[in-house]
Amino acid sequence: MTKPKKGAAKSRHPATAILHNGRDPAGQHGFVNPPAYRGSTVLFPTLEALEAYEQQTFRYGRHGTPTTAALEDAITQLEGGARTLLTASGYQAVTTAILAFVKTGDHVLMVDSVYQPTRKFCDTILARLGVATTYYDPLVGAGIADLIQDNTRVVFLESPGSLTFEMQDVGAIAKAARARDAAVLMDNTWATGLYFRPIEHGVDVSINACTKYIVGHADAMLGAITANARTAKAVEEARATLGGCPGSEETYLGLRGLRTLAVRLERHQRSALEVARWLAGRPEVARILHPALPADPGHALWKAQYTGASGLFSIVLTPTPRKAVAAMLDGLELFGMGYSWGGWAISRPISKPASSG
Repeated sequence: MTKPKKGAAKSRHPATAILHNGRDPAGQHGFVNPPAYRGSTVLFPTLEALEAYEQQTFRYGRHGTPTTAALEDAITQLEGGARTLLTASGYQAVTTAILAFVKTGDHVLMVDSVYQPTRKFCDTILARLGVATTYYDPLVGAGIADLIQDNTRVVFLESPGSLTFEMQDVGAIAKAARARDAAVLMDNTWATGLYFRPIEHGVDVSINACTKYIVGHADAMLGAITANARTAKAVEEARATLGGCPGSEETYLGLRGLRTLAVRLERHQRSALEVARWLAGRPEVARILHPALPADPGHALWKAQYTGASGLFSIVLTPTPRKAVAAMLDGLELFGMGYSWGGWAISRPISKPASSG
């Protein structure tokens, strides 16, 4: 894989950098965008080259193509890391990153507000492998030090938390974990590297479900693991051993989506805050869970750590019959119901089929 050019985009605004990173027109006959390389087999020019396998940049499709290298390079620079490895989904990025650091007998500290499939992975696969998981309060801050055991190998963060949107003191948690030589992993999907760079706050590995904001159009599954220098080799070996790799079309769609990430997130932020403020005035709504709102308990941490907010937030309704909730949701005209978030492809819900009798 190609390595990011040292200092190439450090002086650029992030919104400008994502338009240029991962592009090499001179290396592709002047065309602005890298093509979607489709392939499994890569030829070696000589037996000597074949035997010196690792010396050739591209060796086999599962290990990467010029297309995946372009997106990995761009995300590495966006996140401020040393190396990015792409996977077939955000969830695969999470599981691969955790497995890079644990073995039987180890212990994981997992934030209690984490994405539900990540919790399921801990409670099933990790448990069967003999890796114990303790769920901690997302608001623990530096107090995480009291929970770290001698065999704690991973401290996992997700900020803001899935569904409940607690903000974590990333720097304080990372400092305590690193002092005990635990790897610090964080799911950064909500903010992306555009609005928050975990590695600059002491995190070792930043994970993105690129399916959401980086792809941004609800038409591809993709994940990314960005590691710092001290953990990049472990992550690279885990991804290679587990065999995870993205499809060529999905990677190309990730590159395409990345180019408009700044303008999309800016609009997501503005629209979400407008909707959140409107909902806050509704009698049916008991509470808005959005850290960018001044009244939110996590607002001070969000303001101190993040440069922006994305479009996802939650609301808590006042006690309401399920029938009334169903009527509200089934009657939506501008929003559709479905799993995942981050795309802006929905304009109307799917029409219900006409009754046959």
